[in-house]
Amino acid sequence: MYAGVDIGGTTTQVVLCAADLTVVDSVEVPTPAAEGGRAMVGAALAALDLLRERVPSRLLGVGVGAAGVVDSRAGRVLVASDSFRSWAGFPVTARVEEALGVPAFLDNDVNAFLRGEVAKGAAAGEPAALGMTLGTGVGGALWLDGALFEGAHGAAGEIGHLPGFGDLPCTCGGRGHLETLASGRSLAARYGERTGRSLTARGIAEAAVDGDPDALAVYEAAGAGVARAILITAGLVDLTTFVIGGGVSRAWDLLEPSIAAALAAEPPVSGQPLRVVRARLGSRAVAIGAASRARTELGAVTRV
Repeated sequence: MYAGVDIGGTTTQVVLCAADLTVVDSVEVPTPAAEGGRAMVGAALAALDLLRERVPSRLLGVGVGAAGVVDSRAGRVLVASDSFRSWAGFPVTARVEEALGVPAFLDNDVNAFLRGEVAKGAAAGEPAALGMTLGTGVGGALWLDGALFEGAHGAAGEIGHLPGFGDLPCTCGGRGHLETLASGRSLAARYGERTGRSLTARGIAEAAVDGDPDALAVYEAAGAGVARAILITAGLVDLTTFVIGGGVSRAWDLLEPSIAAALAAEPPVSGQPLRVVRARLGSRAVAIGAASRARTELGAVTRV
């Protein structure tokens, strides 16, 4: 078996996968984010112990997906949001390997999300794809020539912080990034500016379904922004498959029409049709992708 772990700000998801990455069992537990890195990894290890008691098996390796900027080679978190205490700098893979005696691997959560969707989800079998997560922020990852492309500094695919989407301030300190239109936080902010009302992205989606013109407008702007980012990516690296996940994508019926309309109005220079799909694995995508990373790494060692 391979284990996959998704350490999020609120919950930690752990899956136990067969060799073909079919999920045999899974569990979700609260993330003790305020208690530090050792407590967070400890909660994940305890959850994995529970799964191994329920499914006796030989564990070959563990993959971990974590929010923030990570050094996947060193297995450490480099930068984390203030939601996490004593997480930046924590040696994640060393702690897991010490506890379990098997190899462990670390990925940024969006990279792991895309690995999962390519392995068992909406982009299964695709040699190239862009993964985009629309959540509290907007994240992205690139899959090229059958492998994750991280770039020279590990920041490839960070589509949420492309500029040129207006002049609104972004959480990163820049202005006019895609995240200012398409994240859950920005949807709430844009709706509040238009109406003076405070609603979550889910509440705005419900209002849009009921015909609220301001709610419809902010989702339309989000979809148009996503489409523009897709066209930029398609033009730069000639991709045709795009997988969109994250909490905001649950309102797919609101986002997809404006994405499709914008792409129809300005097709890519290649002239090839673009396939834009909603992620299929839901909340398990990151954990399955993390398990996929472990399988890939250990398979490479075996072949050598």
